[in-house]
Amino acid sequence: MGILSSYFKGGVPALATIAMQNILRGALAASLSLIVYGCGAGSQKLSTSQPSDEPEAQQSDIAITNSQPGVTPFISSVHFSGQSVSEVTSVTFAISPMPNSASQPVNVTWSAAALSTRGYLQPFTINLPVFGLYAGYQNQVSFSLTFGDGSVQQLQYQIATEPYTDPTGIYLNPTIYKARAPGSTLGFNFFMLKSLVTSPVIVDTDAQVRWVVPGSNSESAIYDNGQFVIGSETDPVVNLIQFDGTQSIAPTNLPQPLLSSFTHNIDPGPSGYLADFNGTDYLGDGIDDIVAEFVPSSTQPPVQTFDMAEILSSYMQANGDDPSAFVRPGADWFHLNASTYDPSDNTVIISSRENFLIKVNYSTHAIIWILGDPTKYWYTFPSLRAKALTLNAGGDYPIGQHGVSITADGYIMVMNDGYGSLNQPSGEPSGLTRTFSEVSAYSVNAAAMTAQNVWNFNDGQSIYSPICGSSYESGNSYLADFATADDFLTARLIGLDANKNVVFDFQYESPGECFAAWNAIPIPMENLQIN
Repeated sequence: MGILSSYFKGGVPALATIAMQNILRGALAASLSLIVYGCGAGSQKLSTSQPSDEPEAQQSDIAITNSQPGVTPFISSVHFSGQSVSEVTSVTFAISPMPNSASQPVNVTWSAAALSTRGYLQPFTINLPVFGLYAGYQNQVSFSLTFGDGSVQQLQYQIATEPYTDPTGIYLNPTIYKARAPGSTLGFNFFMLKSLVTSPVIVDTDAQVRWVVPGSNSESAIYDNGQFVIGSETDPVVNLIQFDGTQSIAPTNLPQPLLSSFTHNIDPGPSGYLADFNGTDYLGDGIDDIVAEFVPSSTQPPVQTFDMAEILSSYMQANGDDPSAFVRPGADWFHLNASTYDPSDNTVIISSRENFLIKVNYSTHAIIWILGDPTKYWYTFPSLRAKALTLNAGGDYPIGQHGVSITADGYIMVMNDGYGSLNQPSGEPSGLTRTFSEVSAYSVNAAAMTAQNVWNFNDGQSIYSPICGSSYESGNSYLADFATADDFLTARLIGLDANKNVVFDFQYESPGECFAAWNAIPIPMENLQIN
């Protein structure tokens, strides 16, 4: 302090002030140095208290700790841990294809919300269901963790799976007539087989099984946002199956006795699912003649109910016909097997295997048109004939059709089985029966009450599948399921490109009529989003 004192005495206060500031700064720096280097872990918190320019992915401490096999070899649970888990907004996994595969990789993105809702996401851990694995194989899986700032952390992992033993004896032994060639163009890579002997089965276009879990029947089934919705064939209840194999019964308000059990298909509706039902109405027992749109886990009754016995009876009676000769409660007079919603005019197209395709207004249930074989019994009623579309010369009417849908071009597409009616009254016409089955697409001019058979695929009229089956479009390509080919012994699956060329063709032996794949539909596991 003597030197400082002399500065003051000498009349140089500015220099004294500067010196004092330097001494204080040094003391403060020394103190901070003791804090930073003397507190261990506390140093990291101090250094990161200010916003960092580094992306969140680079700051992440998330690592894969282990994995556990699922209920079948196609499923595994991969465990991630780290404090940065709370910053993750989505997780994507991709499974590398086997060598010489033509199908694209399984690529699935889980949103953080979906993981949290299903209980897979906890404060510092993610137990990620990884599915679509090859059985009996060393699977190479890559993971992309996306953070709130858009940055992505990449991780790699190997999952060795056990071989799969198929209790049905069906799906591991396809007969391949034409394998999909690597590099071939097709708008889908995976599809779901609706089976009468097990849960839904997912296979790829190389005929490799990629997902199945223990189950007994998936006839009435639909995939939606990470789960399968399966209707009971004995009760009006819904079973939900998650991709990790977890199964639960969804409390669904399906009024009884109107809707007594599910039958045939479940299709997308405008706000829920359009499902096919057996039931009972004021006319009596209804077999395969009710469509109802419902929402699983809802306490509300069906959004809409299309009781075809009531709809047709009311219409026929109002237009001068006796409906009792056509609508016959207790008999399989209608045989509903699928429906599709048409957003272009707020209608539903319903497939009656015994009779026709019929289009009704979604809200009023008014009949718009009927498309079917005019040599069948239904055409003998003037009121129904008045709603009939006239098909272009040379076109093939839908006969015994299944799997009705609407293509991207606005065409109505069906698996046109070609088998005449089975349950008409004695002595009444059952219509035509062809010797082959085909995929058929139709354009309709409702104002002119005409229809055009735009195209058919029948493999040179070489396949006859009298009942069941389906045909669906995906990415300008088509999947045809000839479910009862070879005298009901096989299910034949054919993939067609945009020009209707065969890209793959294989079949499964079926232990009974329609058992192996009564219906088959593409599922986008090459770009699956679960939200």
